[in-house]
Amino acid sequence: MTIENALKENVWAVLGATANTNKFGYKIYMCLKKHGYKVYPVNPNVDNIDGDICYASIAELPEIPGVVDFVVPERVGLAAVAECKEKGVKCLFLQPGADKDSVVEAATAAGLSVIKNCVLVQLKED
Repeated sequence: MTIENALKENVWAVLGATANTNKFGYKIYMCLKKHGYKVYPVNPNVDNIDGDICYASIAELPEIPGVVDFVVPERVGLAAVAECKEKGVKCLFLQPGADKDSVVEAATAAGLSVIKNCVLVQLKED
């Protein structure tokens, strides 16, 4: 999947979303929402973000996102690849820092599309 096609997907999940406004997990989540995407925050350590329910895992999401944006360390990303595959997710958008070779290799082996880029740059956010 190309970046352009990924950005046309209406439903996203942000793995590593957080309520901490200084972190990229928050900035990416809010940027996608601001641009009109339906976005699900995913983080087992957060109950809600600005009043939105935060899901503990990809498996718990009420629908299949077209894209899951990874803003997590390598070990979390590796564990989430299989969960994304099982959920039926087709594309992973790996932010800088989450785009480790091992995560890319696992996702590719699972048959998932992988994009290594920054949503904030693509959507022209500061």
